[in-house]
Amino acid sequence: MKAVRGYLLLWLCTFALACTSSDSTLAAERWIGTWAASPEAQSNNTVMSDAAGTTYREIVHISAGGDAVRVVLTNEFGQEPLTVGGARIALSKGGSTIEPSTAKVLSFGGQASVTLPPGTKMVSDPVDLKLPALADVAVSLFIPAQAISQSTVHSYALQTNYIATGNVVDATALVRLVEVSSWYFIKGVEVGTKAGDTTGGAIVALGDSITDGVASSPNTNGRWPDVLGRRIQADKTSGVGVLNEGINGNRLLRDDGGESALKRLDRDVLTQPGVKYVLVLEGINDIGHIVSTSPSDPADTAQSMILALEQIAMRAHTHGIKVIGATLTPYENCNYASPEGEKMREAVNDWIRTSKDLDGVVDFEKIVRDPVHPTRFLPAYDSGDHLHPNAAGLRAMGEGVDLSLLMH
Repeated sequence: MKAVRGYLLLWLCTFALACTSSDSTLAAERWIGTWAASPEAQSNNTVMSDAAGTTYREIVHISAGGDAVRVVLTNEFGQEPLTVGGARIALSKGGSTIEPSTAKVLSFGGQASVTLPPGTKMVSDPVDLKLPALADVAVSLFIPAQAISQSTVHSYALQTNYIATGNVVDATALVRLVEVSSWYFIKGVEVGTKAGDTTGGAIVALGDSITDGVASSPNTNGRWPDVLGRRIQADKTSGVGVLNEGINGNRLLRDDGGESALKRLDRDVLTQPGVKYVLVLEGINDIGHIVSTSPSDPADTAQSMILALEQIAMRAHTHGIKVIGATLTPYENCNYASPEGEKMREAVNDWIRTSKDLDGVVDFEKIVRDPVHPTRFLPAYDSGDHLHPNAAGLRAMGEGVDLSLLMH
């Protein structure tokens, strides 16, 4: 009997050590971001779970692949605690359908549910799941009945996502669903690389509506960072993720269309896992604002915008992140164009092209401008509003980034 007890004790100790070793191996992996969306506040009392609760199935298009994954949930703009009653991740088969053989339960500190206090985010425990590069991934969240007076969302997803009544996170396909065009309560997907692998990393695109993909078609992943991500994967560069942190209407200096780039820099760039580069395309909305100023929101100047870009570079360099400046694209004839604004745009672009504070330059203006009228978009790249590039223009921008800027 003593021998049996001794054997059982030895087996339990061995099993515990094995579990600890396995967990430690997974936890020791290096993590990089493969998909992200910048969170925004949505004050809307209709976004509340009914008595049965609500399942959100949200589709994200990753960049880099990996053998392990974790998901970042967000309640950063919530005014009440947010309880997530269950979470799953799986490869998408299109629409609301998942590939059931790939479905994994997401836990948080070993628990199936988690409550996010207001103003916080939570990173799931890692799970073993092989994700191919450029895959479409479905993240399913069950939100039990609760008051949500302000949701944390990314409003301009350009991606069809799905809501269904009740806890149906394990369903292969959702029925009686509602389609939505925002991402709710998710802000990132991260993949694990082998311990000691330093070849990979993340590239963050910090920007406004042009980076967010306005004027591209929904469900096509036609934003310029998507194009850049496909080029990087085609170049066989392993473990390099491209994270889109663009917000429609965003500004450098003031909150308008989400928090300003200066305010959200820490949250959206500096704390991203494995980030090595940030590519900044911000400022055209600050310039456009000079035609509609108010006492509470006065006009900015080229000098104040340049100072903001200098601050972004300084703060990123403190974290060992290289900064690539992107020139502001033409905007003549758009609804907030002005001669004064054009002078500001040219001054900011001159600084971007010549500044020693930056580690490189992507000349988006040169890529999309009309050579005959350099202050205008090339007609083939103009969406029609004279501010946003169309699908061809976004493709040209993504294809025009010199990969050597991001691969050293």
